[in-house]
Amino acid sequence: MEKIKIQNEAKQLEAKQANIGGSSFFEVFAEGMNITCATLEGTTFHDVNLSKVTITDANLSDLEINGAQLGGAYIHHIGLPPEGHENFVPGAKQRPLTFEHCELEGSRISNCNLTNVEINDCELTGLKINGILVEDLLASYKR
Repeated sequence: MEKIKIQNEAKQLEAKQANIGGSSFFEVFAEGMNITCATLEGTTFHDVNLSKVTITDANLSDLEINGAQLGGAYIHHIGLPPEGHENFVPGAKQRPLTFEHCELEGSRISNCNLTNVEINDCELTGLKINGILVEDLLASYKR
């Protein structure tokens, strides 16, 4: 495979139906880049600014986000593809998500399926479920 090296230059690249596997980008500006119908499996992003990035209609299975600032993030419509979507699989079950050591103060979870969700060893001050303080629920339960 031919290797193209661009260094200290301003270029706009357009790749269509191309294999650019194994490519590396170091200290680059790529604002406004558009990636459509691409396989990025196994790709690593390290020390990157992904603010204002939008990811839609994506398979993020086994995604790991570590040491990231997510303030203001809007995460919605997460789960398996719905019936009618080309990737819908009848009877498929969503694998569980894991949140560990996350700062979620002031966050809001609404209209979510929380069946069998476990919350362990977490600071619950001010946490409400349907407007009811969890601390009050736990105190009542312990009585």
